[in-house]
Amino acid sequence: MIKLLVLEDDIALNQIVTAFLSMQGYQSKGCTQANDAYEAMYNEHYDLIISDIMMPNIDGFEFAKTVRKINPSIPILFMSARDDISAKQKGYQAGIDDYMVKPVDLEELTLRIEALIRRANIVNEKKIELGKLVLDAEAISATWNGTDISVTVREFNILYKLLAHPNHAFSRAQLMDEFWDLDSTASLRAVDVYITKLRDKFSQVEEFSIVTVHGLGYKAVIQ
Repeated sequence: MIKLLVLEDDIALNQIVTAFLSMQGYQSKGCTQANDAYEAMYNEHYDLIISDIMMPNIDGFEFAKTVRKINPSIPILFMSARDDISAKQKGYQAGIDDYMVKPVDLEELTLRIEALIRRANIVNEKKIELGKLVLDAEAISATWNGTDISVTVREFNILYKLLAHPNHAFSRAQLMDEFWDLDSTASLRAVDVYITKLRDKFSQVEEFSIVTVHGLGYKAVIQ
């Protein structure tokens, strides 16, 4: 069972969130102070942390920085009443993975938790399994229905990036910055060429499609 740690100093809200998440099939533990959360982490493994920002003694920013030193990969989601960009920037700089503004919709919270855990599993296992499609990052291989699909390293990396973040639109510039050398003379249209190749090679695959986001770039949509 997936274990969640909820750090929220509002006792009533803490109880509401942990009770709701338990009803969704998660094992959730609530803490009202950062030190209690540290102790819980030392005694048990957790798959994801939900944390408030404004708390006595140790705030969410300091808490997130400390957690990142202990565990670089555990997903951290901030749930805060602060809606200012400076708080969000400071949170992401501290190492968080997502940010929700209170009052939160609990159904949306569940969706975000599912997405964060899926991404964390992909990072840890270095493999994406989607129906009959398997992408293995260590082997740089793609198979569908047991049949190998020949891809170059760059083609694989672009597809892996898109499928690791389904429905997230990446600009051509973002993809080029990540998968082309800094001294490359290729234009942004080179990304279009690779997307065309991927669409052709995976045309028979039923599990996803690569959708053009006009004026921006591309995203993978799970079928």
